[in-house]
Amino acid sequence: MDFPPLDLALQSRTAQVLERCVACGACAEVCPMPAPAGIDASNPGKLTEGILTILRGGEHADAARWAAVCSGSGHCIPQCQHGVDPRFMLTMARLEMASRNPDNSRRKTGFAAFGNMTASVRVLTRLQLPPDVLARFRPENEPDSPPEVVFYTGCNLMKTPHIALLCLDMLDALKVPYRVMGGPSSCCGVLQFRAGDLATSGRIAYRTIDRLRQAAPRAISWCPTCQIQLGEVVAPAQSENPFDMKPIVMFLAQRLDDLRPLMIHPVYKRVGLHEHPGVAGVTESAQAILRAIPGLDFVDLEQTRLGYTCNALSAVPAFKRDSHRLQLEAAEQAGVTTLAGIYHACHRELCSHERDWPFEVVNFLELLGESMGLTRPDLFKRLKLMQDVDAILAETAPMIETHHLDLDEARAIIAKDMLGDQPLPLGRPASATVR
Repeated sequence: MDFPPLDLALQSRTAQVLERCVACGACAEVCPMPAPAGIDASNPGKLTEGILTILRGGEHADAARWAAVCSGSGHCIPQCQHGVDPRFMLTMARLEMASRNPDNSRRKTGFAAFGNMTASVRVLTRLQLPPDVLARFRPENEPDSPPEVVFYTGCNLMKTPHIALLCLDMLDALKVPYRVMGGPSSCCGVLQFRAGDLATSGRIAYRTIDRLRQAAPRAISWCPTCQIQLGEVVAPAQSENPFDMKPIVMFLAQRLDDLRPLMIHPVYKRVGLHEHPGVAGVTESAQAILRAIPGLDFVDLEQTRLGYTCNALSAVPAFKRDSHRLQLEAAEQAGVTTLAGIYHACHRELCSHERDWPFEVVNFLELLGESMGLTRPDLFKRLKLMQDVDAILAETAPMIETHHLDLDEARAIIAKDMLGDQPLPLGRPASATVR
C-alpha cells in the first residue's frame, strides 16, 4: 500500500493542530521543563501561542526554547481537551526550526549523526559479544513456529547487549515464537528527522515499518525513542493500515500470569526504580513486574518523573546532572540495595555510579532474570567501571582481534561513547550524605 511522503503527512497533521489548538496553555502549565530551562511560563497560554506562531513560519524565542528542551514526559497529553497531542505539536515546532536550515546542511547533519551512531553501536557491541552470540540478532533467523512477535531492538540497545539478550531469554522461557530486527539497517529515522531531513527520515522509517509488518503480526519494542518516533510521529500517516507496536516491558507485564510460575528463585533485595513516564504504561508495567518477584522489597523513591529517557534531558545539562544526583541520594536515603533502571541509555549513564554509592545499579530485567534463573553478565558496566581506556582495550583484546576492529577507532569510541557518557561526574557530591 502506498502512503503519502512523510513531509506531506506531517503537514496535514500540523494543519489539524493549528485548527484545533486554542492556546489555552494547559500543556505548558503542567510541563516540567520551562523552569529548568529558564523560560518564563507565568502566562502558559502565551507560550503555547508562541508554538503556533513557529508552526505558521514565525519566530518566538521563548517558545523555540521550550520546544528545544521538551523531554517528552507526556504529562501534557491528557491535559488537552481540544484533540491536540501537545508533545507532537512541540515535535513539529522543533522540526519547523530545523527545516529552516539549508537542505544540504540538513542532509549532512543527519548523515553525520547516523554515521557516528552506527560506528558506536558496531564497536561497543563487538567489544562485548563473540560472533556466535551476536548472530542471535540477525533478522534472517527464523523461529521453529510462525513468529507471534518481532522484537525490535532499535539501535543503541546493542551497546548494552546483556539487556537485549535477557529480552530474548525471557521470550524463549515464555515459549513465544519471535524474530529479531534492529540495528542501523532497521533504524527508526529519528536522527535524520531531528536534522530536518524528512526525505531520508521518511524512507528509513517507512521501510522499517514495512519490514516489521512482514516479519510478524505485531512488534514489541525496547527503545522509547523508536516507540515514539515510529508509533507517534510516523505510523499515523498509515492510518488505513495501523501499525501494532508496543514496548516489551508492557508485553511482559501482560504475561505476568505466565511469568510467575517461572520466578522460582527469591530475590532478597530492596529495590528502587529509576523511572521515565514518556511512554505511557511502561513505568507501571516495570513496577508490576518488580512487585511480583518473590522476596523483592520494592521502594517507591518518589522522584519527579521526567522525560521519556535520560537522553531527553540533555538539552538542559545542569538540570540533568541534578536529577541524577537527586536520584542517587534518594536511593541511598531509602536504604536500597539496588537501583534498577528501565532503559539502556539511562543504564549507560548511571551504571558506573555503583562505584561510589552503597547499592548496585542494574537494569530491572536483571532482577526478573535472577528470579527465573536467567543471567547475562553486564559487560558494559564491568568495562566502564575500569575508567581507563587502555585497561578496557587490554580486557577486550580478544574481541578486537576476533572482529578485526580498528584499534584507534575502538580507543576513540571507548573514550567518547563509554567513559564520556557520564553526565554526572563520578565521585560523591559534597551535598551527598556520608556512607
